Amino acid sequence: MPLYEHVYLARQDASAQQVDELTAQLKGVVEGLGGSVKKTEYWGVKSLSYRLRKNRKAHLTLMDIDAPPPAINEIERLERLNEDVLRYLTIRVDAHEEGPSAMMRRAERDRDRDERRGERGDRGERGDRPRDRDRRREDSDETENGGED
Repeated sequence: MPLYEHVYLARQDASAQQVDELTAQLKGVVEGLGGSVKKTEYWGVKSLSYRLRKNRKAHLTLMDIDAPPPAINEIERLERLNEDVLRYLTIRVDAHEEGPSAMMRRAERDRDRDERRGERGDRGERGDRPRDRDRRREDSDETENGGED
């Protein structure tokens, strides 16, 4: 059977539980039509680049599917009918990606980076460097005194 990656965006007003129920419903449809869902990943609520049906954020979910084409047609039909689904995209792939997807690796990388930074925040230690305005004041004092102290 062909392999697919399927991603859908659900309205931000829907709860995470409702999104999980929708994923379970779609998984049941795929399995009922002779396919299987190898992996599902909930990516969380993300900001959208532009508004979709008056929504600025959406729940994103990925499904790795091994199913015949009629099963894919049916889940896409159900998503068109469901008001909570803003968009969906199904891509046929040669092989499913092992391990976490790129979005999940990115979340882990961000979490690791934040742990390494610790309490210093984004800027790091600054030390006792003079500020730019202090340097400018010193330069103007030297020009007023003719360079002599």
